[in-house]
Amino acid sequence: MLLKLLKAERMKLRRSPVWIAFIIMPVVPALLGTINYLGNLGVLQSEWYSLWTQHTLFTCYFFLPILIGVYCSYIMRLEQNNHNWNRLLVMPVPRGLVYMSKLITASLMIALSEIWIGALFIISGKLCGLSAAPPWLELIKWCAFGTLGGIVMAAVQLCISIFIKSFALPVGIAFGGGISGLALLAKGYGYIWPYSLMAYGMESNAPQEAMTVSSGPFAVICIGYIALFTIAGSILMSRKEL
Repeated sequence: MLLKLLKAERMKLRRSPVWIAFIIMPVVPALLGTINYLGNLGVLQSEWYSLWTQHTLFTCYFFLPILIGVYCSYIMRLEQNNHNWNRLLVMPVPRGLVYMSKLITASLMIALSEIWIGALFIISGKLCGLSAAPPWLELIKWCAFGTLGGIVMAAVQLCISIFIKSFALPVGIAFGGGISGLALLAKGYGYIWPYSLMAYGMESNAPQEAMTVSSGPFAVICIGYIALFTIAGSILMSRKEL
């Protein structure tokens, strides 16, 4: 049944305008980060690592939270605009599975976004003329952990979109969450705040410091949050009149 729900979600998104945001929005922070890097070469001397800090400065706290907010709002808005909830929820399908299908769909979109962000990072580094080899293993880790942290954010945003039927307001909340994530990460609490975990996992503050993020505890925290908000979202879907 879950596979059928996922197939339905994929069909809804096949010709969706959300893919325009997917393509364009990561390009903007990559461009800004590259310009910032080239303008501060006297200070930023760690090549690929310095370039990553500049890219993620804009990506993790501003553009990617907005993009995740757009993903989640759009996924929920599809049902609200076309009165699909009435047809969907009369089907013999547990509402928890409906929530899970939307979270998995958002998660796949986040994973694709991280791959695109990684590709833009490599392209930017080559255009900047960086002589060292790209840090491939670190990049895979940053993008994988960023995806995991992004899924936590998506789980929160889907719960918010159950309460708030507006498209724009949840996106604004996601943007505010990204700003709050910056503040809490600076104070050393990035590993416990849901909106900080993506930036924390991507090591946007100091990627050149080995083992800045401990893989095991980080994964446990993210999985714990995902389970918590999945349960919360499923309960909300079961009890709230949609």
